[in-house]
Amino acid sequence: MAQQNNDTIRIEGTVISSTGSWYEVATEEGRLNCRIRGRLRLKGVRSTNPVVVGDRVMVEPDGDNSAIVEILPRRNYVIRRASNLSKESHIIAANIDRALLLITLHSPTTPREFVDRFLVTCEAYKVPVTIILGKADIIDKEAKEEAEEFTAIYNDAGYRVIRLSSVTGEGIEEIRSMLRNHTTLVAGNSGVGKSTLIGEIDPTIDIRIGEISDSHQQGKHTTTFSTMYPLDGGYIIDTPGIKGFGLIDIDDKELCRYFPEMMRIAPDCRFYNCTHTHEPGCAVVEAVKEGMVAWSRYESYLKILDEDDKYRK
Repeated sequence: MAQQNNDTIRIEGTVISSTGSWYEVATEEGRLNCRIRGRLRLKGVRSTNPVVVGDRVMVEPDGDNSAIVEILPRRNYVIRRASNLSKESHIIAANIDRALLLITLHSPTTPREFVDRFLVTCEAYKVPVTIILGKADIIDKEAKEEAEEFTAIYNDAGYRVIRLSSVTGEGIEEIRSMLRNHTTLVAGNSGVGKSTLIGEIDPTIDIRIGEISDSHQQGKHTTTFSTMYPLDGGYIIDTPGIKGFGLIDIDDKELCRYFPEMMRIAPDCRFYNCTHTHEPGCAVVEAVKEGMVAWSRYESYLKILDEDDKYRK
């Protein structure tokens, strides 16, 4: 959509990649490499990156001097605490139809707390999320019971879990069908296989793939900046690997809302303002004792309540 104001032409577009101070914007008239003009900030958001992949923006086209001059309202976004900046945030992507959280149980191991923190953010900012359990061919040999337990915990919490193997092809078609005509964010720790997954879904997408570090069993970062690729009527967003997920702007009183299995039980608590930690007559604590709510999920809830700025981003 083009607008003209005082002889200045502005066109609407979508940010599909960011590389530091440059942004690639897809418009009806083609792709433009743009910088930010002025100080673009969203009201109420202290972010290290004011413009992010997925943003709808207004651009003033001018060849190599094209500029982003306005960020249009965001439908949603995925946000975390910025690395080494305890009071600022880092927005991973915006205007997302669904997030895929790719995790692995071994080589490398995705911490349960990381999973729960990511899910809390998606719940808080209204981003539907599906968990992808990667390297399923290895799981069957080494961690079958652990995988079954993980799947049961998150199914009970209300999340869909899909097994994935790039070796056998398990899960590829199921995931591909979910992505059609949607904008999908793929997130996870380094080395879990995000770029491999995207390559399996669409081999024409060229993404450099790294190896696992032998010393720490962690992946090497191969994606430096988030990038959006066209895919089957929609887009898929590849993101840099994330080592940790510090939450920001999550109120303690609201945290329970972002654990769906706890939220279903909370109305039965004796006190309306129950924190689900020590109060008598707490239905959530009783549900944990009875195994209706997984201890690992409740433990994540307690850690988030008690978190401080030392959580490794």
